[in-house]
Amino acid sequence: MNDKTLLQNRDVKAIPHIQQYAPVWIVDQLIIKDDEAVQFNVVFQHPLYGWVNRRYRFDGFNNVLYHKGQTLISEDEALEIQETEPYISALVTDIPNSYGG
Repeated sequence: MNDKTLLQNRDVKAIPHIQQYAPVWIVDQLIIKDDEAVQFNVVFQHPLYGWVNRRYRFDGFNNVLYHKGQTLISEDEALEIQETEPYISALVTDIPNSYGG
């Protein structure tokens, strides 16, 4: 599977899961060709924890998205990230109504 197809398949799986937190920024991404996988970190404002950096791994061979953990980030780090273009944008945020998963 080529990189473009892998990332498109990742988006099909990841966007429905994380769009509830929009806006969401991808801050790190690593394509693992031998495993047909992509590991990536996203930053968003979580309704319970505040600003988080969450890691996911998308397994392109099995078409599965894995949550690999998260860490809290500071408001200063979040402000710096918000100066870049989001992966998923939102006209209006609805963080209180996201399900918190």
